[in-house]
Amino acid sequence: MYMNIKQLIKYGTNELNGIEDSYLKVRILLAHILDKNKEYLIINSDEDVSKDKEKEFLEKLEKLKKGYPIQYITNSQFFRDCEFYVDNNVLIPQPDTEILVEESIKIILEEQSSNILDLCTGSGAIVISIAKELSETSKKITFWASDISEKALDVAKKNAKQNSIEINFIQSDLFEKIDNNLKFDIIITNPPYIETATIENLSIEVKNEPKIALDGGKDGLEFYRKIAKESKDYLKENGYLALEIGYNQMDSVCEILEKNNFKILKKVKDFSNNDRVIVAQVL
Repeated sequence: MYMNIKQLIKYGTNELNGIEDSYLKVRILLAHILDKNKEYLIINSDEDVSKDKEKEFLEKLEKLKKGYPIQYITNSQFFRDCEFYVDNNVLIPQPDTEILVEESIKIILEEQSSNILDLCTGSGAIVISIAKELSETSKKITFWASDISEKALDVAKKNAKQNSIEINFIQSDLFEKIDNNLKFDIIITNPPYIETATIENLSIEVKNEPKIALDGGKDGLEFYRKIAKESKDYLKENGYLALEIGYNQMDSVCEILEKNNFKILKKVKDFSNNDRVIVAQVL
C-alpha cells in the first residue's frame, strides 16, 4: 500500500532527525516531486502518492540525509522575490547578499551609472536582480558579468534568460580576459572569502557547494588583494567598488582597499548585524 502525503512527510521528517529545518525541507522536496505547492500538501494530506513518486521521494531524501542542499535537488532558490535556477556548479544565493544588491542600486541611481560589472557572478543572482529592478529606468545601463567557471556562467545565462534580462557574460579569472577599455562606473563582487582551513569546519551542506566559490586562500583575503590592485584599471575616474565580505573581515579589507588608493565610503551590516558590505571609491 502506498503512503499518503501526510505519512511521507512524517516519515521523511523522522529520517532527517537532527538536520536543521527537516520538516520544511521534506515539504519542499515532496511539493517539488509532486509538482504542487506546499498548500496543496496541507489540503490534500490524505491523498496517496504513486509508487514512482514515492520512490523518487525516498531516493532524494537520501541525498538530504547526506547533507545535499535542498536547493540543488529542486534546482531553485528565491532571491529578492525572483526565482533562480541553481545547481552544484554555483553557490546558493543567500538573503544577506541582498544588502550588496541594495547598496549597488543606490550608487547606480545616484551616480547615473551606465556600465556595470558583476565580478565572480556565480548564478548571476546579484547582477540579474539589479538589472531587473532597474529595468524601468529611462537611462540605458549595460550590465556585464564574469566568472572563471564556464559551468557557473551556463547557470547565470539560464537565469538571465529565465528572467528576461540582457547581460554580457565573460569567462575570466577575475580581470584576466576583461577588456580594460570598457571602464566601469561600478564593479560589484561577492568573491570567495572563506579561509582554506575553515572550509572543513563548515556545515555539511555548505561543503557540498563548489569549493572554488568558497576558498579565499589561507587568510580568506586573496581575492580582495587582487581585486583592489587590479580593479583601478577597469574603473572610470571616481568609479565605485562594492564588495561583500565575511563577518570578521571589515578591518582587513578596508586596509587592503586604502593601501590601493580607495576611499571607504560606507560600511554596511547584514540582517544579523554582522559586517557584510563595503562601498569604496577609487581616488
